[in-house]
Amino acid sequence: MKKLPALLLILSCTSLIACGKSQEINGHNTSTAYRSVKGLKNRLSPETRIEFEVSFWTLRDSIKDDKEFLKVVDGKKPEEIIVLGKEIYQQRKASGFADYEKYASWEDMISKFGKERVDQDNHKNKEEGQDKNYEKLYKSYELGSAPKR
Repeated sequence: MKKLPALLLILSCTSLIACGKSQEINGHNTSTAYRSVKGLKNRLSPETRIEFEVSFWTLRDSIKDDKEFLKVVDGKKPEEIIVLGKEIYQQRKASGFADYEKYASWEDMISKFGKERVDQDNHKNKEEGQDKNYEKLYKSYELGSAPKR
């Protein structure tokens, strides 16, 4: 009976310790790393979210080996990933990386990605609106109340 309170205390402490790492990437394996990133990005502001995503995938692109990549990202906070992403951008830009020639700076690249994301979201919302209009029209035909021509 004396073991039960001790066991509950240990379990409680363990769960609190695990909750303390919710702002960090879990680099145990690639699956948990990607899940961590997904959860982290949903808690960030839209401006920081894009910068974090670009930084993470820039890191992933530059470090091909899974073990090395996981070692680099494990335990990192979004701000640390962004710093690493900026460093890789600067290195690639200085070495003449072709994909970065169209951007004047890191901030320029992030703002263009942000604009593309907004444009994609707007286009997606328009398509969803069209689907709803078609759905209404289909239902009106189905119910026999189709508009007369």
